[in-house]
Amino acid sequence: QVQLEESGGGLVQAGGSLRLSCAASGRTVSSDVMGWFRQAPGKEREFVGGINRLGGSTYGADSVKGRFTISRDNAKNTVDLQMNSLKPEDTAVYYCAVRRAWRSQYEYWGQGTQVTVSS
Repeated sequence: QVQLEESGGGLVQAGGSLRLSCAASGRTVSSDVMGWFRQAPGKEREFVGGINRLGGSTYGADSVKGRFTISRDNAKNTVDLQMNSLKPEDTAVYYCAVRRAWRSQYEYWGQGTQVTVSS
């Protein structure tokens, strides 16, 4: 089993930055794919991006490309999400997730951290 705990959420003004972190425990996730999702009120959960064991990353919505960056530290069992130039529409609960490389669906999820961007 893998437990995930996000941190770093909060309230920020539009144009500002936040850095979310997610720490995994239970076992090493260095070979797994780690990802970030978000869910805004009244909307479906959205894939933000993911990163593989070698640091190769992919991003979901076009709206975050160029503004958000995912990174990981395999030694620390962590994944970060650097969010720059934040917009009010980035307001959501952000979730960290992990899946084994051969699985298509994410298997483990954190509790989520709230990000609120004020205009």
